[in-house]
Amino acid sequence: MSSTPAPTPASFPTSPLALSPERVALLKEHIPNIAGLAVQAIVDEVPSYAGALRGRMAEGIEAAVQIALRSFLNLAARSHDPSAPLGPALEASYDLGRGEARSGRSMDALLSAYRVGARVSWRELSAVGLAAGLEAPVIAQFAELVFAYIDELSAASVAGHADQLATAGRLQERHLERLALALLHGEAESDLVRRAEQARWTPPATLTAVLLPDAQAHGARAMLDPRTLVAGDELPGVAPSDDVVALLVPDTGGGARPTLARLLAGRGAVIGPARPWAKVAESFGRALRARPLADAAGEDDATGAPLAAGGHPAYDTDDHLAALVLTADPEALDDLRRRALAPLHGQPSATAERLATTLRSWLLHHGRREAIAADLFVHPQTVRYRMGQVRELFGPALEDPQAVLELTLALGPTLPSDLGGAPDGDVAQP
Repeated sequence: MSSTPAPTPASFPTSPLALSPERVALLKEHIPNIAGLAVQAIVDEVPSYAGALRGRMAEGIEAAVQIALRSFLNLAARSHDPSAPLGPALEASYDLGRGEARSGRSMDALLSAYRVGARVSWRELSAVGLAAGLEAPVIAQFAELVFAYIDELSAASVAGHADQLATAGRLQERHLERLALALLHGEAESDLVRRAEQARWTPPATLTAVLLPDAQAHGARAMLDPRTLVAGDELPGVAPSDDVVALLVPDTGGGARPTLARLLAGRGAVIGPARPWAKVAESFGRALRARPLADAAGEDDATGAPLAAGGHPAYDTDDHLAALVLTADPEALDDLRRRALAPLHGQPSATAERLATTLRSWLLHHGRREAIAADLFVHPQTVRYRMGQVRELFGPALEDPQAVLELTLALGPTLPSDLGGAPDGDVAQP
């Protein structure tokens, strides 16, 4: 528990009160009755406590009032002494503030209770003091001390309330972080449900994993659903030196997904697919596998330099499923490319790249020459010439459905980097 705030005797009147030990003892005899009246007044006048101060709770509050009154009388009898024992009363007030926070109440009710309790206590103590022969100036000074004392108790309760909220917030944050990691590690759903309850987090229908640099995580989270979970340490499959953070974003289906991609534009984000909340590890795995493709997409083809900040959209894996499928087994893809594109081997590299680009466009546009020319920014006659070369190299394979499938896979979504292999000639090719 956080330490109780230290008393500040300088806030109290410094001149001693004319309270003899006998008068102090007399006033203390009335403390149980005064405490009971104060608690009853609080129940009657503060709506938040109308049904709350019963049984053991009422007894606890009454005991706290008695501690406060005894500490006050000790202080009143020795107000010139800065060592007057405020500790027990401040501790009790501090604990009351923590209890209010644990009960989910704001400080408004407790501060109202302090005001009501101070009024009743002053009324009853002054009546006893007058009956015991206290002079009017002493009674007036008595009132000043009562309300200064209540200010100290109120401040202690406010500190306790704030400390409890901070402690509870940190504890819940730790629970949420552990829940996020458990989700990414694919724990059993029954364990995940228990963790969600412990973190006081209501599971959505789906979660979507988003990977992005640590420096971008805070700003991105502020724009997303408040239920978004964050995991930044010990991510499965991520090196400790990597600065990647995973956000688990609730319910991004339908029209929410384009909005998510738009919000994350320019942040280097990779968005996995939406999955049932307890299966978000699948979304995380796909986003993780897509990171190399996203890095490649984030570079300018001509210079290799990163695009300007904000200029590149988030990498949505739903829009790149073909690329993900093709790169799922890089060795198999390399083997397929070597076999399917064997006719290009031995051609000058520049020639092989031109013919491969033309063949790829021909496959994607189903042989429509005008569409291919528009795609490649060349004249249709150039397309005709190049495809004549392609047909000479590939022969009947261009009529074989299985060969056409393999060529389509081999040439998409990007061209291999090792086409051809023979030295480039000096003669420009169409």
